[in-house]
Amino acid sequence: MTQEAIELLPLFDEQRKLDARIHAEHHTTYQETMEKRIMALVVELGELANETRAFKYWSKKGPSPKAIILDEYADGLHFFLSLGLAIDYPIDRLPVLERHKDLTTQFLDLYEEIVAFRNNADHDHYYRAFSKFISLIPAMGYTQEDIIDAYKAKLKVNYERQDTHY
Repeated sequence: MTQEAIELLPLFDEQRKLDARIHAEHHTTYQETMEKRIMALVVELGELANETRAFKYWSKKGPSPKAIILDEYADGLHFFLSLGLAIDYPIDRLPVLERHKDLTTQFLDLYEEIVAFRNNADHDHYYRAFSKFISLIPAMGYTQEDIIDAYKAKLKVNYERQDTHY
């Protein structure tokens, strides 16, 4: 079962502007920071998984509030978009697929795809990893609109951070 495809080009356009500012202010390039972007993505994905608490079989505590989970997802989305720009592969749209695995398995599958992308940073590996990331949206119970709104809110925060030399 699939939802409509998520429109990504407007997000890539916004990410390109933020990345250009960061590159200019920090005197760096996509190529120089590729490994750091991948590491940042892995860290953000871990933070997202932690907030969902999907893997915490030992705990009765539920997931963090929606706003916190969406903020963590938006962090990951920023890095996925940035990596797509780094390999010159801004994807127009991706289907949002309903996965029939538990959320923990989806996170582990995504980690594997990110490592595969790191080892072979081509369009195919990027597409597979990004698709798995996008498929977390329905698995976590959120909509495309939730994700886009969270991205835009985090984009504003990221510009404010640049303004204040974060």
